[in-house]
Amino acid sequence: MKTMKKHFLLTLVAMATAFNAVNAQQNTILSAQIYGYQRDMVYFDCMQTPLIAAEFYTNPGEEHLYSFECDDLVSISINGRNTVLLQPGDSLHVDITYDGKNVSIEYSGSDRAVANNRLMKSLETLKRTLRYKNQLLGCVALDIKPKTRIDDSRVLLEKATALIEKSAASTEAKNYVAALVDYDVYMSFIEYPVMYESVRGLAIAEQEIGDYWAITEGYSPRTDAQALRCPEFASLLMRYCFYMNAKAAHAKGETYVMPNMMEDMYAQLAAFYEGGQRDFVLYILLRNFIMNGQEIERADVLYKEYLEKYNTSEFHKGILEMLLQ
Repeated sequence: MKTMKKHFLLTLVAMATAFNAVNAQQNTILSAQIYGYQRDMVYFDCMQTPLIAAEFYTNPGEEHLYSFECDDLVSISINGRNTVLLQPGDSLHVDITYDGKNVSIEYSGSDRAVANNRLMKSLETLKRTLRYKNQLLGCVALDIKPKTRIDDSRVLLEKATALIEKSAASTEAKNYVAALVDYDVYMSFIEYPVMYESVRGLAIAEQEIGDYWAITEGYSPRTDAQALRCPEFASLLMRYCFYMNAKAAHAKGETYVMPNMMEDMYAQLAAFYEGGQRDFVLYILLRNFIMNGQEIERADVLYKEYLEKYNTSEFHKGILEMLLQ
């Protein structure tokens, strides 16, 4: 049955690709069969746009099929637990089995889609093998020392880089996964010592991590198109900006307070970044604030300035316009 399903999906995607050859967008197919899931609804949620989303009533073994159009790589969360990558014209079928906290997942479909998602799966397997925690607060709760977390992050960076290089995935998927790795590694470098000091009371100077202000030396945030579609990477860009501003203040013997108001964050991000990076972080900042649904009018003034000065992406513009309607 899986072989027949794979051939059927490949036929569908071939037809869709031929039909849309003259269009910027291509038909893309995601299907899933899910077992052991205990909730009433199955959800597909795109991380790049709320316009790509679907929900289905849970029925073990039933195929949940979703067809949509996109013109660039997208990441779609299934039930908020598993993420798949899809490029225009891809066809991907996912078999997911939940067994308590354990999840097994298998892919079939078009070759590129399968290779891309096997790379994603390999990264998660690598993290489990290294016992690398995804959540920094969880590391604090387990009292993982900053030096250990930073050393583990360096190991992850080295091994994940080798994994990405030898993968059969597309260049676009490799870039996206590399951005996810950067998020894990450099957020650990920048944020974990501060978080550990705040929660555990151990000053950064006593954490045996060396010079905190040199910890990102040699790092230059990515500028490729796929990194600038990755929400996690946007979080890293924001935190990196505030870290570098704090570093500059430290060098002058001044005290820096990280901004916590949207307007202050917007001003610092706009001053720090240029081009696509600036457009991306400001877009994510505004999008998240608007979707939070409180005091949306505060975004109006900044949104107008963003369009006039910093917007370079029609995609970003379109999403914000839709959210503000």
